[in-house]
Amino acid sequence: MSRFFRKLKWPDYVIALVLFGFFAYVWLTIEGTLNYKWRWNLIPGYIVGWHSGREEYFANLLLQGVIATIRISIYASILALILGTVLGVARCSANLTIRMLARTYLELLRNIPPVVVVFIFYFFLSQQFIDALNLERWARGIARQDDNGVWEFFFGEMRRFPSMISGVIVLALFESAFVGEIVRAGIQSIPKGQWEAARSIGMSRFQQMRYVVMPQALKKVTPPLANQFISLIKDSSIISLISVQELTYKTVELVASTRMIFEAWITTACFYFVICFSLSRLFSRLEKRAGKNER
Repeated sequence: MSRFFRKLKWPDYVIALVLFGFFAYVWLTIEGTLNYKWRWNLIPGYIVGWHSGREEYFANLLLQGVIATIRISIYASILALILGTVLGVARCSANLTIRMLARTYLELLRNIPPVVVVFIFYFFLSQQFIDALNLERWARGIARQDDNGVWEFFFGEMRRFPSMISGVIVLALFESAFVGEIVRAGIQSIPKGQWEAARSIGMSRFQQMRYVVMPQALKKVTPPLANQFISLIKDSSIISLISVQELTYKTVELVASTRMIFEAWITTACFYFVICFSLSRLFSRLEKRAGKNER
């Protein structure tokens, strides 16, 4: 901590003072002009609550939302990585039809507002998928079982499993467009000499991609993919529009029931910041460590 303060210069202190003054002004304006009564003392109870009957603590609304957001982000990122890699490879295909289909998908999703994309995917794809597999009946059957602890650990409350799957599918389909462009850029950054060398020893195009190009490309695109995963966590708030009960949805519920508008949203913003900033620092440290190992 002392090393951190030694690195600070006088402009840093000026900026910190200006920011402090700005937030103090906003605080006093809300309290004075709007005659708003702050109730920060109630927020901890909506993060971790106390059940008087069972005499134990439990995850309340906001913490439930944080857990759901993390869970959805992990599953959606895995699916987006798989779909995005396929799309990125398709964008570099020798077949014109495959290239054009992949490019059409990527360009449409990258140039349409995410809210529109979410509703289109939800009503035309994910909901049809859930209905076709009859996931709602299956999830209700699991929820009625007594030994469903493992299921709830990985998927949360099983009665809401179809809703979570909808959110994962919608988010993954949307984010896969950006992952696909990252993978495409990584593949095209590999020098042509690598392709020619692989071709000269008799490798097919599939073997060239699998054994020569993709290992190098994935190493190059790891940093932007990490940044895209952080963006995915922030973008997960969009799926609250289709009633997926992640952090933003839970915050809306809390505001509607308590009218703690500013406390709830500031707390939610802090949760998103802590998650994304922590991941940013983690990925930065891993990237530096990988760079040292390569030397």
